Amino acid sequence: MTARRLRGDDGRVSLFLAAGMIGVLAIIGLAFDGAGQLRSMQRADNLAAEAARTGGQSIDRAKAIEGGPKVIDQVAARAAVDSYLDAAGVTASSVEFPVVGGETLVRVHVTVTYDRYMLGFFGFGNTVTVSGEATARALTEGP
Repeated sequence: MTARRLRGDDGRVSLFLAAGMIGVLAIIGLAFDGAGQLRSMQRADNLAAEAARTGGQSIDRAKAIEGGPKVIDQVAARAAVDSYLDAAGVTASSVEFPVVGGETLVRVHVTVTYDRYMLGFFGFGNTVTVSGEATARALTEGP
């Protein structure tokens, strides 16, 4: 049996490989969770837009049938927005009715939480909160 003589640089390749793999995993985590966060931002914007559209369809029918202006019924619009967002699983939202140029609009703000899969291992938080906002108005043009 022959004894193997160790050199001073034995094992350095393994250490370099381990450090390199941590860097590669961090880059993959940034790409994966970054894309997930962007998808969540898009989802929040889409949910806000659809909820605002749903609320914008809630007009005061009595005034509209009589030939009056199409005015958003705020109570019905808030109920429609809340119903839509509840069905979509959104728990954090707000509805406002700003008046612009004499016309009442529906503005919906939605908050969505994204659960990170990989970046939590590298010291980032396990979740990130993103939000979306959209405004809708009742269509007032006639046929």
